[in-house]
Amino acid sequence: MERMADSTTESGTRFIEVSLAKRGVACTARLLDDRAPLTCAAVWDALPLVSDVYHAKYARNEIYALFPAFAEQEPPLENPTVTPIPGDLCYFSFNGTQLGSQSYGYGSGAGLSAGSPVIDLALFYERNNLLMNGDVGWVPGIVWGQVVEGLDEMAAACQDLWRSGAVGETLGFRRATSSPSGD
Repeated sequence: MERMADSTTESGTRFIEVSLAKRGVACTARLLDDRAPLTCAAVWDALPLVSDVYHAKYARNEIYALFPAFAEQEPPLENPTVTPIPGDLCYFSFNGTQLGSQSYGYGSGAGLSAGSPVIDLALFYERNNLLMNGDVGWVPGIVWGQVVEGLDEMAAACQDLWRSGAVGETLGFRRATSSPSGD
C-alpha cells in the first residue's frame, strides 16, 4: 500500500519509526488508534520526539525516554496494561516527585521538578515484563503502538544498551516515511 504525505496509509493506519540513534537501529510501529485514540493523537501531534534513553530497572525488558508533558490534556488510562508484551509501545505520565527519588538515578538532567508532569514513552522488546515498582506498586501504562517490523534488530540493540550502557544514546519517535513490508 502506498504511503500518503502525512505518514498515513490509504486505510487510515498510521506508522511511526522508533530509533536508537547512536546504535543506528530503528523499528516501525503501528499506532493503535482503535484502542487508544486519545493517546495516539497526543503522541502523533507531538512528533518528532527525541531524548536520552534509559533501560528499565523494575519492568525488565524496557527502554524509555522522558519528555515534558506535550498533550493539551493528559489522555485517560485507555488500553491499559501491567504486563506489556514484546513490541508494545507504552505511555506513562508521572509528576516530577514520583521520579525524583535518588534511587531512579536521573539526577538533575532529566528535567524533573515537583509538580511538573513527565511523560515516559517506552518500548518493550522482550517477554516477561511486569509493571510493578517497589516505591509505588502497580504502574499501569497505556499501550498505544505495536512494533510491526524490525523488533529483532531493536531487541538486540536494547540488550546491548543494557550490557554496554545508555550514555550518549537517544531514543527517538517520528512519523514513518514508508509503509512496512506487506502494508
